[in-house]
Amino acid sequence: MKEKEILNPQDADLEEAVIGACMVESEAIALVADKLRPEMFYTEVNGMIFAAVQSMFHAGKKIDILTVKSELAARGDLEKVGGPYNLTRIASRIASGTHVEYHACILRELFIRREMIIGSHKQLAAAADESVDITDALGGIHDLLDHLEGDMGTADHLRTMGQLMEDTLAQVETRVEGSRDGITGIPTGFSDLDKLTSGWQRGDLNIIAARPAVGKTAFALHLAKTAAAAGYHTVVFSLEMQGERLGDRWLLAATENVDASHLRRGQLDTSELRQVREASQRLSQLPIRIDDSSVVSMDHVRSVARMLKSKGECDMIILDYLQLCDMKSDRNNRNREQEVAQATRKAKVMAKELDVPVLLLSQLNRMSEGRPDCRPLLSDLRESGAIEQDADMVMLLYRPALHGLKTEHKSKYPSEGLGVVIMAKHRNGETGDIYFGHNSSLTKMGDYIPPEEWLMKHAK
Repeated sequence: MKEKEILNPQDADLEEAVIGACMVESEAIALVADKLRPEMFYTEVNGMIFAAVQSMFHAGKKIDILTVKSELAARGDLEKVGGPYNLTRIASRIASGTHVEYHACILRELFIRREMIIGSHKQLAAAADESVDITDALGGIHDLLDHLEGDMGTADHLRTMGQLMEDTLAQVETRVEGSRDGITGIPTGFSDLDKLTSGWQRGDLNIIAARPAVGKTAFALHLAKTAAAAGYHTVVFSLEMQGERLGDRWLLAATENVDASHLRRGQLDTSELRQVREASQRLSQLPIRIDDSSVVSMDHVRSVARMLKSKGECDMIILDYLQLCDMKSDRNNRNREQEVAQATRKAKVMAKELDVPVLLLSQLNRMSEGRPDCRPLLSDLRESGAIEQDADMVMLLYRPALHGLKTEHKSKYPSEGLGVVIMAKHRNGETGDIYFGHNSSLTKMGDYIPPEEWLMKHAK
């Protein structure tokens, strides 16, 4: 390696890769905006371009090669960076921004190495200069370390007990101020579930698992609508169903007398069509974003969520469902169980990083179908014990009527229209069963109320 490269570790190609990705893909800047500063670019021209892009991102402006050109022109920097030709050249080198976050971390590391070299030379000179007070020389070394650790982010994660207690107390007071009948998080739409969980909590990974056809998606849509109706921005990633099919279900849930088969067949009468149109107008006001891309990786979910979070438009994430998540980009001679473990780990890290609850739907294996009551257990989670390990809560959905049972074994409730949320794991609270009611098409859900005949019979 040349002496100049040792003294000035840098990579112009990586710098252009990051800048190009930001101009080519709108989501890229959200991944690197908090990791890089313009001065971290070794090449001055690249730093000037990034400064413009970063400023546009914080201002909420659309970012592409044309808008960046206009921004640089407004700053009087367009010709300084090589004009439109250089912007086009940089952008044309990038096929996608897939690894932009990784590239940004390398650039930050190279910057820190340059700072370390420059700072170390200064401190070496101060140590050799006997006219410099030794205390000042030592102080300079400490200041250099603080500066470098700050850029690395090392110090951000270290807190004294006093700071921790101050931060914890602030959260407690926030929960007290924001508590609504004991709900400190995002409401679930089910009274008993709210009592057990106090609502969906920020930073938690919540697994909702069931066998096929039990109603995972319907349950998740109810949760999304409840959260949005309470004013929380909710992002739904639907890997299994097209967005319009989710829209059908939300419309049916928001209407009173619309037949699901009529909606599906396009045979709505005048009254039903009027209800659907009115429901559509009401639902369109809810702060819900839907991504129904057919191929979605956990990195894609995180990228989109970070972009929305930066705009204040992501309070909760729902992913339907884990086993359909694309894991090809994560493969490195790993088996399926390891891939699922990696995906759930990324989901948990995302929940903590963005400080939002993440609801991750998952399949259960067939083991429950061999039991007399077909009741699922925590061990039925499909393909990986890591799902249980990383989750803060694991809820198993169960509908006894699907298995020909007339009553639910534990409660003795009639099974028709009855759903059970089995809280199998709750890191910060109690476990137990939550009962909910639903109609035959699973488009409407709510708190379970036993039939009057059952209540009269069991009141004796």
